[in-house]
Amino acid sequence: MRLTAVDRRATELGLAPGMALASARAMVPAVRVMAANAPADLRLLEKIADWCDGFTPLVALDPPHGLLLDVTGATHLFEGEQAMLDRLRRALKKQGFAVAGALAGTALAARALARYRDGTVVPPGRDSEVVAPLPVEALDLDPVTAHAFRRAGLKTIGQVAGRRRSELTARFGSGMVFALDTALGRAEMPISPRLPLPDYRAERRFAEPVMDEKTMLATLNLLAGRLGKTLEERGEGARALQAVFFRADGTIRHVAVQTGAPTRDPALIERLFREKLDALADPLDPGFGFDLIRLEAARTEPCRDEAAVLGHETTPQKEIRALVDRLTARFGTHRVLSFEPRDTHIPENAFAVAPAQYAQTPRQTWEKMRNVGEAPRRPLRLFSPEPVSLIGGEAFRWRHVIHKIRRLEGPERIAMEWWHDAAPDRDYYRAEDEDGRRFWLYREQGLRWFVHGVFA
Repeated sequence: MRLTAVDRRATELGLAPGMALASARAMVPAVRVMAANAPADLRLLEKIADWCDGFTPLVALDPPHGLLLDVTGATHLFEGEQAMLDRLRRALKKQGFAVAGALAGTALAARALARYRDGTVVPPGRDSEVVAPLPVEALDLDPVTAHAFRRAGLKTIGQVAGRRRSELTARFGSGMVFALDTALGRAEMPISPRLPLPDYRAERRFAEPVMDEKTMLATLNLLAGRLGKTLEERGEGARALQAVFFRADGTIRHVAVQTGAPTRDPALIERLFREKLDALADPLDPGFGFDLIRLEAARTEPCRDEAAVLGHETTPQKEIRALVDRLTARFGTHRVLSFEPRDTHIPENAFAVAPAQYAQTPRQTWEKMRNVGEAPRRPLRLFSPEPVSLIGGEAFRWRHVIHKIRRLEGPERIAMEWWHDAAPDRDYYRAEDEDGRRFWLYREQGLRWFVHGVFA
């Protein structure tokens, strides 16, 4: 068993990660240890990455203890590179973490400097000059390679870079040479962000954290207006939106809504988020307040002007669509459903259930089954066929209850598709018992009877 992490006091006593636990206890008999929990460490690292998303959307994990942030184009929002780095380090330390960070032209150079020159900001084009004095261990090489460099007298990155590339490639492989060039700024390896970038986004920072829901909704309305202008310029509308609330203590909350048609109406977007916030099982707790609120358009589609402003439409179809959006925001996508017809005569396959927000105009229309004033030919409630026992042709037993038949109408033969060779044809009957209850029965070949549905 070996140490994977140590605190500041243990470091001062000479303990270090990688040391055998027996050796650590020999040096410090009173050392306190706990079992390492890699999954919990990863979950914590992901939470910190979510918080860092407030500085840049390009955040990548660098397990087991690191994060890589691409801050290109974002530093001016924080008064410069040094101010941004200091703010990140200061905020994380305030949350109780031990933090080391650096800013450089490449991810590998920034990682090396964070471990050996905490707080360094490398001027553009000077990565090689700043990284060269660092020890070879800063390249994060395997122990065998690092030991080989030290035995050869190559203790710093600069000394390794002074050797010929052919010699290094032949001895240590092209991967090590590429890592060396990346650390020196001669090559670049882009990071892989852990979250996909939204199509569009708008955000607002607050000098003082906000806590009341009215201000949060007003902010979402403002951000929706900004997004709407951008979407209008590109002829698009949002189908999926996500609001991200960054709390002052580092907690992040994500609230997402969807729409049945592309929209860029701020009033509608605010109304959907109001419904969603009211329906949250875990209410949005502002704690000490939110210092950043972001609105993202996660999915967009081409949008015509007449479909852009659902809040002011008056046609019944568009009003229904707006109602579906509000119900979905409150109850969830898979709880607001619609039926779509399918091209088949088999009763249980004649329709499909789909989320109402994604329902499209079907190619197959609903078949008209009865004339005006005629009794329904199909039951209101359809379920999986259940076997029944026929009693003398005048009654049947279903679910342990005997129903005496007063009226019987049929048969209506429904044949299975020709490719279903093993499926027998069915003869359907509409039956009514003495109590006025009406059933939809059918008989298969072999005289087996089933009840398939009940009428209203």
